[in-house]
Amino acid sequence: MTLSGPSLPLASGTGIKGSSGWKCLGQWLRFLPLGTCETLAPVPAGAERWLCGRPQSPEWNWGKLRLSHHCQNRDFGPEWVPPEGEEQMGLAREGGLVPLTLPEDSFQSRFRMVIRTPPRLLELAAKSLLKDEDLAIAALEYLPTELFPLLFMEALAGRCDKTLKAMVWAWPFARLPLGGLTQMPHQKALQAVLDGLDCLLARKVRPRRWKLRVLDLRNASRNFWSMWSGARVHECLLTGPVAEDSLRMKGPSGPLTVFVDLCLRERTLDECLANLIRWARRRRSLHLCCKKVTIFGMPIQNIKEVLNLVQLGCVLEVEVHFTWQLSTLGKFAPYLGRMSNVRRLVLSHIHKPSSSSEEKHIGRFTSQLLRLRHLRKLRMESPAFLEGCLGQMLRCLKSPLEALSITNCQLTESDLACLSQCPSISQLKELDLSGLSLACFSPKPLQVLLERVAATIQDLVLEYCGLLDTHLEAILPALSRCHQLQTFSVRGNHLSMALMERLLRHTAGLSRLSLELYPAPLESYSSQGIIHPGRFAQAQAELLGILKDLGLPRTIWLRTNPCPHCGSKIVYDSDPFVSC
Repeated sequence: MTLSGPSLPLASGTGIKGSSGWKCLGQWLRFLPLGTCETLAPVPAGAERWLCGRPQSPEWNWGKLRLSHHCQNRDFGPEWVPPEGEEQMGLAREGGLVPLTLPEDSFQSRFRMVIRTPPRLLELAAKSLLKDEDLAIAALEYLPTELFPLLFMEALAGRCDKTLKAMVWAWPFARLPLGGLTQMPHQKALQAVLDGLDCLLARKVRPRRWKLRVLDLRNASRNFWSMWSGARVHECLLTGPVAEDSLRMKGPSGPLTVFVDLCLRERTLDECLANLIRWARRRRSLHLCCKKVTIFGMPIQNIKEVLNLVQLGCVLEVEVHFTWQLSTLGKFAPYLGRMSNVRRLVLSHIHKPSSSSEEKHIGRFTSQLLRLRHLRKLRMESPAFLEGCLGQMLRCLKSPLEALSITNCQLTESDLACLSQCPSISQLKELDLSGLSLACFSPKPLQVLLERVAATIQDLVLEYCGLLDTHLEAILPALSRCHQLQTFSVRGNHLSMALMERLLRHTAGLSRLSLELYPAPLESYSSQGIIHPGRFAQAQAELLGILKDLGLPRTIWLRTNPCPHCGSKIVYDSDPFVSC
């Protein structure tokens, strides 16, 4: 919207509806500096009486008062209809915002194209109010609920920590999302909020307006703040879930809940998280909940101290991106077992020492999996302890998996057979066995495995498994029945041109298949295992001819195998083959 000269636009989303809304606006205008506005859009009949409480002055010319508002007739109630001709002055009958129309030769029309949109009425009032923090704090008791988010943002921008602390006491919503405050330079503001909560929780009698149940310190994507204020000024700083934020609760029920995502790095906690943990230790009555725990590196004793403060039943995702000894996994296992609602578990690089206690630590881990009855996604990268023990772990899974990834480790043929018979894979959508050495295995377990998941599998990744023509030949019938398949990758294996042709023909009927990654055929390599550009180009031409012969639109990628001399995985790659 563009208005001319000294004007005060009022954007949509401020909650100015009906007589009560205009009354709220009248209260807010008391804090507006004199001489701020002269020309606004039309005020509906009956609303002016709520605005006339502001002292009259030459600068406040009621004859020219106009309020520009994104509205429909029902916003002002059924009794109000725009007078004839009002639509041309800036307020449409059927809703939507219409710019104020001015004469072409007016000074304002010439000035309009070079002036920035002025601050909104509410923003000016908030800034004016915050010039006197004591006055702002005193006004919180009477401030309309809809204006709290905007005033909070202005207090944050102005570093009015005293006001922020007081606003926590009077917060009228069930949730206060402050994920952005966990980052610098807002840690001081976060500390002000925590201090406010500390004082509040120590009281036996809580303020009348206080409705706060949840302090949300997670970094989320949806914007609670602009939904209420209609502003975009500080949205990059303050974000949070909207679904429950706008609910006005009758009163607090139970202890305060604090949501935070734990990211444990290095040997010590970052300053913000450390302050939060210290604060939580002092207030045992609150619930510290965490939906996601990510560990990049921290001594297990420190991890245990942090997890002892968390309501572990709230945890939905656990990721460990750090090299652990098997004994460390055994110490972590009891805490994992208490995370009974975990849906996603990622473990990376678990080393297996040569010791007599190995079996004991494996038993500690697998026994806790019995308690994870909601586990849907399991990813294990380089789990050295699984060789010969996969069946023991799979028997402890009590829920159907949607995604399973076991990569870059050694398994036995018996392990693969146990996987193919596991009841938990009956609904599997994603399977990744990359980096497993299957060259010496019988094709039978892999064939049975694919038959078990054919009805549901969407992503199948078997990269660098040492697969030969015999393995792929065995799974072709089952592969052609994977009608939900979207991604299929067997790059890094040793397949001939003849097998590649059969593979392309068997997968031609999979209409959902959109990403296909294959190895360059064996005929593309020299006797030393090095890619030969001329042979590779010939293989490309033959495969393109096969795709055209099938007559279906399709895109495939070819990737070369690692060089036997330098180990590079990408020596000579092609652009995707596209057949139309």
